[in-house]
Amino acid sequence: MPLTPGYGETPVTDDEADALLPQARELLGEPITKADVYDLEQAVQEEVAEELVTAVLDGALTVDELLTDHYVRDLHRRLYGDIWTWAGIYRKRELNIGVAPEMIAVELRGSLETIRYRWQHTDDWIAHELGIAAHAEAVRIHPFTDGNGRTTRLLADLLFLAAQDAEPPQRYFWDLDKPEYIARLRQYDQSRDPRSLAGFIEIRALGE
Repeated sequence: MPLTPGYGETPVTDDEADALLPQARELLGEPITKADVYDLEQAVQEEVAEELVTAVLDGALTVDELLTDHYVRDLHRRLYGDIWTWAGIYRKRELNIGVAPEMIAVELRGSLETIRYRWQHTDDWIAHELGIAAHAEAVRIHPFTDGNGRTTRLLADLLFLAAQDAEPPQRYFWDLDKPEYIARLRQYDQSRDPRSLAGFIEIRALGE
């Protein structure tokens, strides 16, 4: 999902700057803008995603391994651990989205275990819906200070790849109508049924 017009050249806030690791600040230089940080995060994401997609396609990373709270924290750490002090750490502040901070660990673990059990023991979800279910649950919980979107979208892509037997392999297409996407996430929050959201998110062949 691209930057909002006018957002990119905005300087990072003092709080944001304080959360940057020294090596990231040195790499970014001064003044640090949100666009600079976005570009650095995007470069790291592309490198991490390529490595993990390869692991899934090789069979070294499975659905069962992906659907754990430990893996989600590790994924967040891999995406942000060279940039931010909060990488891989559950948020500690109450927000107007997500569950209360003290409930994050329990909710995330329980939700992913439920999704894993359902995938293993029922046949009412297809691979397309499995990845979206995990994505929507993690978005609902909003476990991290920042970076929830990138982390949960990549988690969904990896799960979709690990669960499918399509040839060529397929991935989600995340260039979305944002208001409609948010509306469907809210619908999921009420129903816990990923099918409407999954039907909205298109798929493409890997590499397109």
